[in-house]
Amino acid sequence: MKIDSKKLVLAAAQARAGSLSPYSKFKVGAALLTKSGEIIGGANVESASYGLTCCAERIALFKALTDGKKDFIAVAVVARCAGGPMPCGACRQLLAEYAPDAKVFVADSDELATVRAFTVRKLLPAAFSLRS
Repeated sequence: MKIDSKKLVLAAAQARAGSLSPYSKFKVGAALLTKSGEIIGGANVESASYGLTCCAERIALFKALTDGKKDFIAVAVVARCAGGPMPCGACRQLLAEYAPDAKVFVADSDELATVRAFTVRKLLPAAFSLRS
């Protein structure tokens, strides 16, 4: 399946509208693409107890997984951030476990036409795994 990175980035930008970020005001949206072409969006959710905050990538991934979705081939992440926001270590680890072969697209919400591309394996080349 050919991945339309622009469409996925736009879906992440739309998901960003659901961000609950009253403390940082840093709104992030993510969109996860399944092999069947389905797109699942998510946005970051903050808590006054900062450790309970959850990134947009994990929200999208958890939403997809708990709805029985799998076989993820790409994820896009969008925020107002020069060059686009990079997934944090926790998000990289979870993507490495559930979407190890996925492409990762990031874009600044003010410059959606400029997309940077990576792979999950490139972002976390030695991911922790219990699988042999």
